Amino acid sequence: MRFMRRITAAWRFFKRPRVFDTTLVAVLAIGAGIGLYSTLRSGYPDVAQGAGLFILCTFPLLLRRSRPIAVAAIESVADVFGMTAGILPNNSLTSMIAFYSVGRYTPGRTAALTAAGGSVVYGVATFLTRPEAGSWIAGMIYPLITIGVGQFVRMRAELRERGRREAAESAVRAERRRIARELHDVVAHHISVINVLVGGARATLPPSEDVALDALAGAERTARQALAEMRELLNVLRADDPIRTGDMLTTDGLLRAGGVLTTDGLLRAGGVLTTDGLHRAEGGADAATGVGAARLPALVQEAETAGLPASLTVTGEPVTLPAAVDHAVYRIVQEALTNTRKHASGARASVRLAYGSEAVEVEVIDDGLPAPTGRTAPAPGFGLDGMAERVALCGGLLRTGPRLEGGFVVHARIPLERT
Repeated sequence: MRFMRRITAAWRFFKRPRVFDTTLVAVLAIGAGIGLYSTLRSGYPDVAQGAGLFILCTFPLLLRRSRPIAVAAIESVADVFGMTAGILPNNSLTSMIAFYSVGRYTPGRTAALTAAGGSVVYGVATFLTRPEAGSWIAGMIYPLITIGVGQFVRMRAELRERGRREAAESAVRAERRRIARELHDVVAHHISVINVLVGGARATLPPSEDVALDALAGAERTARQALAEMRELLNVLRADDPIRTGDMLTTDGLLRAGGVLTTDGLLRAGGVLTTDGLHRAEGGADAATGVGAARLPALVQEAETAGLPASLTVTGEPVTLPAAVDHAVYRIVQEALTNTRKHASGARASVRLAYGSEAVEVEVIDDGLPAPTGRTAPAPGFGLDGMAERVALCGGLLRTGPRLEGGFVVHARIPLERT
């Protein structure tokens, strides 16, 4: 294991551009130097001249990343000189590396122009030095193929980098959405309850309690200001959301989230990745706050304390829900009750939780006044956005909207086997 770690560390060291290029030049120069010494001792001066020219051509490769066009030009001039002087039979390895560097480290247009120029130069040089039929074709193709390979490697590297960048941005957006949901569901909910309770306490005090009345009035103003600032913060956190459910409300008031709405108004947002780029989670940080279906009675009691008559009905055999589903059920009920208290003054709410063998269903209905005929239902805020995202994370179905007989309904069905 320690040996493999050392090999990995050594490879990372040699992958550094300056280290790699220096090592490459050193290896080529040393190899050519050995060949030069051997040919001189063997009595082959022509071959020794080629080896000497090769050694000289290795040093410009140190600039092949920063000055690829200049290096390619130098190597091309050296190849043409060597072929016309009879020192080199054809193009050298150094020019091949230089042309590859042009394709690898220059944009497509520049690489194409360089390939065209190199093709002409090598085609003419090959035709003049080896006039046999068809030899010039190989000279013309040589720069095209070498630069093309470099361009292919460049595009693959850019695609990998783009994929890593998009994955990082998607993770950041998902985390910001999770934070926005938690801020909305937890902080905003409790602040709104505090505001209602403080208002109720202020209304019950006699006018003679000036100090207490002023304190409670200040607390109400502070709570309202906190809610306003919370909404501004949520706007910042959700500023880069590619899809906002509030912008996609149908005429019948059904929430269109995740980009797929069936004919019965059910949200189908299953799959590994929803259309708004939100990855499905299995538990995870979103369910780390510890709330779940077991706390629904306390939540309903809290709503009644805040002035909203509410009831809870549980059907089916209760089972232990997965963390993500358990958390989503609680938050859906919490947000639905909060919306009822805010937007349907004087209404009553009923919560139904149904356990099934394959899914769990949660439904919150209120009997508020129906929307006036001919008016479009108001666009949902972040609460319905959060519901849609939570249900989408669990691969479930969501339906929200006004009822014909009056009031509003929130119905979610979340499968258990898919979570």
